[in-house]
Amino acid sequence: MTIVSEEKLYLGLMSGTSADAVDAAIIAISSDGKVRVQHASAFAMPKPLQQQILALGQGQTHAEIDALGALDIALGELFAASALQLLERSGVAAEQITAIGSHGQTIRHRPRQAQSPSSESNAEGPWPFSWQIGCAHVIAERTGIDVVADFRRRDVAAGGQGAPLVPAFHRAVFPDRSAVLNLGGIANVSCLLGEQLQGFDTGPANCLLDAHAQLHFGRAMDAGGLLAAQGNMHPGFVAHCLADPYFHLTAPKSTGREYFNLAWLARQQQSFAAPLSALDVQASLLELSAASIAAALAPFALGEVWACGGGVHNLTLMRALQAKLPIPLRSSAEMGIDPDFVEAAAFAWFAHAHLKRIPANVPAVTGAPLRVLGAWVPGNA
Repeated sequence: MTIVSEEKLYLGLMSGTSADAVDAAIIAISSDGKVRVQHASAFAMPKPLQQQILALGQGQTHAEIDALGALDIALGELFAASALQLLERSGVAAEQITAIGSHGQTIRHRPRQAQSPSSESNAEGPWPFSWQIGCAHVIAERTGIDVVADFRRRDVAAGGQGAPLVPAFHRAVFPDRSAVLNLGGIANVSCLLGEQLQGFDTGPANCLLDAHAQLHFGRAMDAGGLLAAQGNMHPGFVAHCLADPYFHLTAPKSTGREYFNLAWLARQQQSFAAPLSALDVQASLLELSAASIAAALAPFALGEVWACGGGVHNLTLMRALQAKLPIPLRSSAEMGIDPDFVEAAAFAWFAHAHLKRIPANVPAVTGAPLRVLGAWVPGNA
C-alpha cells in the first residue's frame, strides 16, 4: 500500500533591505518534513513607503512616534494585501493556510556585539535590539489567518545576534557540504557541514551598490551591474574598504544598512588618498562585495555554492564571484526554488516551526541558545 504524506500549507511574507517589494510564497510541508514551494509572487512597495523605509535605514531621519506607528500599520496593510493577492492568484483558499509567517521590514538591527566593529558608525547602546515593523495584528485581521511574526527579538533577548536566521531553513532544503549565499542588501551565508552548521552576514551585497547608484546616477539599483561594468575597479580603494573591522570579526556576527550605508562609504572615501570617479567607485563597490563574500567562504570545505536573493540577477556580480570561488556558483533555481523567494519561503517555514514548538535558531550562528522563535497572533474566529 502506498502511503501518501499529508501536506500542510504555510504562507511566508518578507521585505528585504532594498524595500522594493513584498515577497510572498506558499510552501507545502509534508508530515516527514519535506518542503515544496507551491506558489510565489512579488508585490511592489509603493514609492512613498519605500522612501520612508530607506531614509530610516540609512540613518537620514529619526521617525517620530506618530509617523513610525503609522508606517507600522501601513506596512501591515500592504503585507496583508500581498498575502490575499497571492491566494487569489494561486487559487488557494485562506482556510487552506495553516499560518502566515511574516518577517516584516527591518528598520533597525542593533544586536549585542562582543566585538563591535566601530562605535562611530554602529553605535551600540546598553540595550540590544532588532526591530521589524509591519503589524501582525493587521495581517491577521485582514486575512483571517493565524500569523507568526517578530522572529528575531527572542534570539536577541537570549543573547544572540538575531541574524541570520535562515540557516536552519537552508539545512532543511539544501544539500550537505554546500553553502547557501543570500545576495540581498547584505550578503549572508549558510555553510551546511553536517552537524557543524555555520552562518553569518559577510557584509554588503547590494546595499552600497544600490545606494551609490541612486545618489550618483538617479537609479534605484545598478541593474545587472551595468554601471559597475563601465568603471575601473581601484584595488587600493577596495583593500582600504576591506580593512574595516567588520570583515575581520569572527562569527557569530550580523550587520545591516545601519552600518554599511552612504555615511560609511563617505568615510572610506574621505580617508582614502586618491579621489575616484563615481563609476570607478561603483566598480570598486562591486569588487568589495565579491571579495568579502569569497574571503568569508574560503575557510570552509564546500562542494558548491547556491545563490539566491536579488543579487543573482546582477550578472556582473555573479561573474566576479565565480571568478573568485574555486567551486561552482549556482542559482537556487537549479534546486527548484526561485532565488527571489527563498527568504519568503523560509519565513513560511518559521511559522511551521513555531507552531510545532521547534527551536529554529542555530546557536553556532546567532550565539543564542536554542529557542522557539516568533509571536503568534490568531486569525479571525
